[in-house]
Amino acid sequence: MIAEPLHRRAAAALQGAIDELPARRATIGLDGFVDEIVSVVDKRESTKIFTPFPTLTSFGERIKNAAGKSTNAELVVQRVKLGGNGAIMANALASLGLRVTCIGNLGYPTLHPVFEELAHRATVYSIAEPGHTDALEFTDGKLMLGRIASLNEITWDNLVARVGHDRLFEAFAQVDLVGLQNWTMIPAMTDIWQRVLDDICPQLPDRPGRRFFVDLADPERRKPGDIVTAIKTLAKFQRYFETYLGLNEKESFEIGHALGYSGGTDGESAVKAVAKFIHDKTKIAGVVVHPRAFAVTACAAGVVKVDGPFVEKPLISTGAGDHFNTGFCLGKLIAADDAIALQLGVGVSGYYVRTGKSPSAKELTEFLRTM
Repeated sequence: MIAEPLHRRAAAALQGAIDELPARRATIGLDGFVDEIVSVVDKRESTKIFTPFPTLTSFGERIKNAAGKSTNAELVVQRVKLGGNGAIMANALASLGLRVTCIGNLGYPTLHPVFEELAHRATVYSIAEPGHTDALEFTDGKLMLGRIASLNEITWDNLVARVGHDRLFEAFAQVDLVGLQNWTMIPAMTDIWQRVLDDICPQLPDRPGRRFFVDLADPERRKPGDIVTAIKTLAKFQRYFETYLGLNEKESFEIGHALGYSGGTDGESAVKAVAKFIHDKTKIAGVVVHPRAFAVTACAAGVVKVDGPFVEKPLISTGAGDHFNTGFCLGKLIAADDAIALQLGVGVSGYYVRTGKSPSAKELTEFLRTM
């Protein structure tokens, strides 16, 4: 008997759980950005027609050739949208039908207009002005140019002052999923994690299956010692939560090397190896790595890999990783196994990069069925 394809099994699992999604609660944060999705002009033919640089490599050559001379680059804004690892994930979870609380720098004292739709879908607490990202997108990657000074205001004291300790406690105590994202850009994040561990976690009521998910968000510019401290702090959450760390391919090797990984860095086998290495070091529930063409998770039972619906020319790529994280967490929330959770991850991401929007649960089910 031929086994049912994984994408159809994932669709069936989601279909069977759709009615329970509105009862699932998530608290996600702690960042917030206004993202401008940008094309970089290579050749302009008229006021309305231009050819963009197709690849990051080709744009890099333009910059490299200008060394010792000069050049300029015309940026064309294609779209303005909400951004930030936490805000994107919160919006995507709300689109799927979950009850979501989003905490972050979404505009203070007044909510920035780009987050108004999120505020209609979720409970929103904002503590600072948003950051700003120019996301230069190419077919082989993207260059994110950020202005992030406002993220310095994301501190434990500001969270308590502007959200309130009782609301913060409820945001952790009464939910099925907590995600505190973007450690790299939030200087106080390790301290915030530790304050949550010290002030909130010991008082949490029993709630079986409570999950904690973190995406560090490109830690390349942080010191290895800071990375190690963050990972050790993250691992402490396993006492109170089923804890997961999400990484893209580049990030997985950065974290691996900071922790002492010395294996290969090329190809599927290397991704599996570094995921297992990080898991063995941290002893958390799972380490999830999502390259562009596939995804793996390493847990106590071993390493699982699924292929993704790779898109050669995505409509949008900024936020794809956050949508993958959303789908994977959705799988864990409906008690799916790792393979189905990964399939839901690549499904949500695949839908997003094709359409430019977050799917509803019904739209995701249909997409999975027809992959």
